[in-house]
Amino acid sequence: MLRVAVVGSGPSGVYTAQGLVQQSQVPEVRVDVLDRLPCPYGLVRYGVAPDHEKIKSLQNNLRAVLEDERVRFLGGVRIGPDGLPAARLRELYHAVVYCVGAATDRHLGVPGEELAGSWSATEFVSWYSAHPDSVADGFVLGARSAVVIGVGNVAVDVTRILARGTAELSPTDMPQAALTALAASEVTEISMVGRRGPSQARFTTKELRELGALPDTEVIVDPRELELDPEYNEPSGLPAANRRNVEVLRGWAATPPRGATRRIRLRFFLRPVELLADGGEGDGRRVGAVRFERTVPDGHGGVTGTGRYEDIDAQLVLRSVGYRGVPLDGLPFDAEHGTVPHLAGRVVRDGTIAPGEYVAGWIKRGPTGVIGTNRPCAKETVTSLLEDAGMLVRRELPEDPLVALRAAGLTPVEWAGWQAIERAEAELGASLGRGVVKLPDWTALLAAARTARS
Repeated sequence: MLRVAVVGSGPSGVYTAQGLVQQSQVPEVRVDVLDRLPCPYGLVRYGVAPDHEKIKSLQNNLRAVLEDERVRFLGGVRIGPDGLPAARLRELYHAVVYCVGAATDRHLGVPGEELAGSWSATEFVSWYSAHPDSVADGFVLGARSAVVIGVGNVAVDVTRILARGTAELSPTDMPQAALTALAASEVTEISMVGRRGPSQARFTTKELRELGALPDTEVIVDPRELELDPEYNEPSGLPAANRRNVEVLRGWAATPPRGATRRIRLRFFLRPVELLADGGEGDGRRVGAVRFERTVPDGHGGVTGTGRYEDIDAQLVLRSVGYRGVPLDGLPFDAEHGTVPHLAGRVVRDGTIAPGEYVAGWIKRGPTGVIGTNRPCAKETVTSLLEDAGMLVRRELPEDPLVALRAAGLTPVEWAGWQAIERAEAELGASLGRGVVKLPDWTALLAAARTARS
């Protein structure tokens, strides 16, 4: 029997488990999918916007894998100094595949970034997705205008959520506290700003078009900014997806404002250089505006500053400029790229392949691609692992890893515990007159999980 631990239960982890149990090269495989959270599905549960029900339904596909009799979900298991040491995990399995994603976000590196009201988009997403690690609140309190820095799909998501009304968000699984706060929001002006041009924006056309379908909300685009982009004026050489984006933006630029309650302004060729305080004093100073420098194409795919500046009012600033992997206990780390060095998924330590250690997903390739990109990434890693299986299974293993985890003082949340969490979230939603509503914190999640054992 080949016994494998997969660390991380998001798409890359589940696709890895699926590849292992559905192959025919090794007759018998058992996979434990470990996660530090008591809930599976990773960013599908805690990163996909609550109003994107079709994408969130991917959980059903992931569920089918985790319910396979050869796969075992073990939630609430931390790997590292504050949990099970990585070296001990390696002793319990023939192979360990790390699928832990990119756990932190990039910073702007500009003055004023630390002001109150300045957040990462990751923090905002965690809040409205009920991530149990989220301790932030008060995002929209006192804010009338918001600036979202970045022009990728996450930027579009947070912009859309800021502009959504209660009627559209109430049927989702958004936690009640976030729903109540957003219902009381006074934000009516949202600027989504990119330092480069529309032809280089990273959002998908489907996500972009959703902004134009929001009730009582208009999208405003300045045609003069669009025309700074040479490829906007002549888009024939662009990939099809970018050309579709240009077409959507062209349509909005030609549409006069109609006086809707909320306005989303899509801005381009503006680089943030400073977050300006609102004039208050002391350590609690809040952001009041963002200063941007006008940029222009440099002819090489980048931009250069012009020395001309513009301030955009904002009491809420969300930066959405990318994710970054963090070092893992006991594994080598490429600090420049935020990934673990590897060869086709095999961890490389000091130039040598580390037997039995593998990576898949963002910690392997960096935070690129969409959910589906994780499938071929996981397949490559699984192929490498299976090629090594003959060597790996020669090592005799100790008792059932679950016994060892409990002996180490850990209390894994098994599949029955996760099902108990699901029931509790359904009951919470019913009590609020809504559908399923996520439990908001560690205490509530673990209390619900314990009911499976009572």
